[in-house]
Amino acid sequence: MNCTGLSLLSGGLDSQLAIRVLERAGATVEAIAFETPFFGSERAVAAAKALGVKLHVIDFLADEIELLENPPHGFGGAMNPCIDCHARMIRRAGELMARLGYDFVATGEVRGQRPMSQNAQSLLAVEKASGLKGRLVRPLSAKLLEPTIPEQEGKLDRAKLLDISGRARDRQIALAAAFGITDYPSPAGGCKLTEAAFGRKLRDLMAHEGLKDRALVELLTVGRRFRLPDGSSVILGRDANENARLAQMPGTVVAAEGVPGPTAFVPDLKSEADLERARGIVRAWSRGTADADRAPFKAYQIV
Repeated sequence: MNCTGLSLLSGGLDSQLAIRVLERAGATVEAIAFETPFFGSERAVAAAKALGVKLHVIDFLADEIELLENPPHGFGGAMNPCIDCHARMIRRAGELMARLGYDFVATGEVRGQRPMSQNAQSLLAVEKASGLKGRLVRPLSAKLLEPTIPEQEGKLDRAKLLDISGRARDRQIALAAAFGITDYPSPAGGCKLTEAAFGRKLRDLMAHEGLKDRALVELLTVGRRFRLPDGSSVILGRDANENARLAQMPGTVVAAEGVPGPTAFVPDLKSEADLERARGIVRAWSRGTADADRAPFKAYQIV
């Protein structure tokens, strides 16, 4: 009996194993990945190529901004709405599943692997919020969960699904060897929303400029940041690539002429005093302080 599905693929070991286990259980599987400025799809692209599966890459930033502004299940240890983010990804995958006429959406989740986002209660919350009850397969822990519709219909061989639980990785590593999967990252994060320092930058942007301007959200991964007394934000380039990117942004750009150093971008200049302060920041971070003190500054508006 033909069975087709979409499996979320981050490029991590569990998401790769999920695809191989589903194939062993009789399914034809395509992968789906999501990308925002906070996490990319590069690992998923590489993993899909190695696994030999088709990959659908979805721009997820609008969804992520909505969840950052109003996370129904709140945040994790930083500015990470993990439960709601995962549920929304699964919902988006479910929409694609329905358009393609496929049977299920799958994830590489393991029950109990993450104490907050993969405990039994969280798994149920994600399934409910995603709207995919009965169509959400977790092949690595399927035997510890209620049978899904594809299993009940005999399209997926439940006997070939797994019963992994907890934080130990021994079984996954052994399975990787059996399936010939050799390229996978450590089980660390990868999403900047889980980082405390990044969360502070995000909260500052939310409190002042807000998250409506996609370009400013994308710039959260760029440069050093300063909030000036009159309310202006300064983004200071850390290398030549960041300087070049900031120099093209629509707003006030400040740089010292003829002196190696950073470019500063001020998205919404609040006062002439803040402009002088931005010049001072560029001067302080420029190489050759004496030369920077004497260098003329260019400040120009890009519209």
